[in-house]
Amino acid sequence: MRRFADGARIQPGRVRLEVPPLVENGNAVGVTVRVDSPMTAADHVRRIALFNDKNPQPDMAVFHLGPRAGRAHVSTRVRLATSQAIAAVAELSDGSFWSAEANVIVTLAACIEEL
Repeated sequence: MRRFADGARIQPGRVRLEVPPLVENGNAVGVTVRVDSPMTAADHVRRIALFNDKNPQPDMAVFHLGPRAGRAHVSTRVRLATSQAIAAVAELSDGSFWSAEANVIVTLAACIEEL
């Protein structure tokens, strides 16, 4: 997350991360991120990134937005290796970074190679 923010301070708030708190199967977990922004030329969301703390790759996705997007709202499905925390970080046009976190309990793990 520090690399995404290029060392800038990441503040909690302005971001809503929606993910089910309990999922049966980690192979396809629905995630929605909304950022409070008017999405005007002067004030908009540039990027939204999703991170996790226990998958083999901690950075899951980066979405690039602009004022013509109309709203700062993205939805996707991700794979989760096990129960863990997910974070969403948004970069705004003023250079500020905002975040939200959610914990997810996964009963059937994904992304794990068995020997």
